[in-house]
Amino acid sequence: MAKKTVATLQEGKKDGRSYTKVIKMVKSPKTGAYIFDEQMVPNEKVQDFFKN
Repeated sequence: MAKKTVATLQEGKKDGRSYTKVIKMVKSPKTGAYIFDEQMVPNEKVQDFFKN
């Protein structure tokens, strides 16, 4: 019964699903080593993140 109540409380909330965690591997100009660029971006901007 409690699981059903929790599920119905979260049903209307969709703010957390509008963002995606993206990770891009970038070569550091200083050392030449690869670093990871991690960001939380809105779902609409995911393609723009990888183009840059």
